[in-house]
Amino acid sequence: MIPLEWMPPLMFGGLIAFMLVGFPVAFSLMAAALFFSVIAISEGFFGIPFLQAIPQRIFGSVLANDLLLAIPFFTLMGALLERCGLAEEMLDSMGQLFGRVRGGLGYSVIIVGFILGAITGTVAAQVIAMAMISLPVMMRYGYNMRYATGVLAASGTITQLVPPSLVLIVLADQLKTQSGSADVGSMYLGAWLPSLLQIGLFALYTFFLSRIRPDYLPAVPESDLTLKGWQLWKKCLLGIIPSAVLIFLVLGTIMMGIATPTESGAMGAMGALLLAWLRRASIPNLKGLIQEAYQNTMRITAMVIFILIGSTCFSVVFQGVDGGLWVENLFSNMPGGWVGFLIAVNLLVFFLAFFLDFFEIAFIIVPMLAPVAVKLLSPVLLDSMNGNPQAAASAALVWFGVMLCVNIQTSFMHPPFGFALFYLRGVAPKEVKSSDIYWGALPWVGLQLIMVAVVIAFPALVTTLLDKPAAVVQSLEFNFISEENKTDTPANKVDEDAPVMFQLDKPVK
Repeated sequence: MIPLEWMPPLMFGGLIAFMLVGFPVAFSLMAAALFFSVIAISEGFFGIPFLQAIPQRIFGSVLANDLLLAIPFFTLMGALLERCGLAEEMLDSMGQLFGRVRGGLGYSVIIVGFILGAITGTVAAQVIAMAMISLPVMMRYGYNMRYATGVLAASGTITQLVPPSLVLIVLADQLKTQSGSADVGSMYLGAWLPSLLQIGLFALYTFFLSRIRPDYLPAVPESDLTLKGWQLWKKCLLGIIPSAVLIFLVLGTIMMGIATPTESGAMGAMGALLLAWLRRASIPNLKGLIQEAYQNTMRITAMVIFILIGSTCFSVVFQGVDGGLWVENLFSNMPGGWVGFLIAVNLLVFFLAFFLDFFEIAFIIVPMLAPVAVKLLSPVLLDSMNGNPQAAASAALVWFGVMLCVNIQTSFMHPPFGFALFYLRGVAPKEVKSSDIYWGALPWVGLQLIMVAVVIAFPALVTTLLDKPAAVVQSLEFNFISEENKTDTPANKVDEDAPVMFQLDKPVK
């Protein structure tokens, strides 16, 4: 006889065992769910009819979920922009613009990484494109190898936080509870200030390093800066204006309420197709580029959907053995209250990111933690949401989601399994040592963890741009009735002699 309280941790252990055997994560989730559902049925924790919830959840939450249609659109947009030449022009023009100052090439990589993050949403495309273009230039001008590889990898991962990040879309889909939910528009608004602050933190690190070790980040010689004056600004604008148009098509339409995330993703994909067609002269094989983009989109979308179906199976069985209650008791009773909860969750996500992709973390871990986050974080934001409990619950989920998004960035950076480091190693010249790539990533992982601490300490950084609801009102009833009518009128009589009731509203202080 297996006690019910043992089942949730046993399910996690079983999931790890299936993955260690070598099963793909999606099929490991399904296998663990089916294996432990047999045990749960045999032990009488739930009956066979309970498993009917699995196909219902798959069709209702996955196949009929319109929000998930945004994923292939944004993936297609990023795949098209990866090779249309836009990154090359922006890196060249920004390098010419900032090259005169120490660390100028680093500043240009950070700024272009931010702009590309706002229009592509894919780490692989960004890291590969910028590394192929900027790393040889940095090596030619004598930049420190560890700084050069670190700034390229970190600027590529910023796309996980800058809207329209795929991570934010997936988290918005998973952060749903009975008390509130985090929609995509709110996640985008909440992520803007942290993403800008992170870019500022990267630039500040570059500035101090250029002052402490000027030989690490030398300026580009004036003789090598071929563009000046209006010609330089013209080239900068030719890269920035198309990017600004795409950013408006994707983000502006959502924030102005013109389009849903799926519709804005479709407009972004069409804008990327149009941009690739306009730049066809610099693309050797436009048709081949579009076909490859379709194939990459199909592959990534299929992977996401299979993981989501597997996580749905796992989640249903996990809830059937009171897994949600187990997770709530585990994290609600941690020392330090909500601060202790956030520290524990971020440590858990940081270490899981050594082994799991952000999709897997979002689909497996986040739905279990969302109810606990609402319970512990809503009171913290209640005053800033004008005392509205529902608004505080939704804002708490947005705060929690953006904080996780900042943390998940490290999954691409920390050795030895950071995918951004693998991408960088794949395109870096042979003279670049793997040890330089790994050691170069560590300061930037530290900066990302500092950002996690900042978001925990200052929730207003996320909630400032969110819509603030009107103050909650409480009703005060005034009964205008004379004493003689009060004595003569029966309590249960409802007629023309009934007292006149007036209701006045006032804000809760």
